[in-house]
Amino acid sequence: MTTYDGGGATPVPTPTPGHTQDERSLGQIVGDIANDLSQLVRDEMTLAKTELKSEASKAGKGAGMLGGAGVAALLMLIFASLALTYLLDNWMPVELAALIVALLWAIVAGVLAMQGRKKLKETNPGLPTTQRTLKEDAQWAQEQKNNS
Repeated sequence: MTTYDGGGATPVPTPTPGHTQDERSLGQIVGDIANDLSQLVRDEMTLAKTELKSEASKAGKGAGMLGGAGVAALLMLIFASLALTYLLDNWMPVELAALIVALLWAIVAGVLAMQGRKKLKETNPGLPTTQRTLKEDAQWAQEQKNNS
């Protein structure tokens, strides 16, 4: 339904029930969309930074355990070398004690290596939360485009 203003020359659209009339200009609408997209990009960047920091922390712990495994392996080699030296130098059971210590270090190195490998497998560099929200944002933008 259309009504006319007091002079009768200019039609004034009357909003229909259930529909609201947006009185913003095209420039204001485009400006609002640009501001919303800018905020959305900033929020997505913040989320990506947070996720990357978390994943980097997990990877760092796994790498630290692998480093510990390397140190343990080095100590195992030192004790194995000492054991061989005692074996050649002495004919008493001192070398047996050194071999036992070397085997203990070998076990420690194996346990640390397995734990470090497990930690590295737990990391997820795919940033699943960021991917999900980006898909949601794309879907929202598509809906906004279709509603225009």
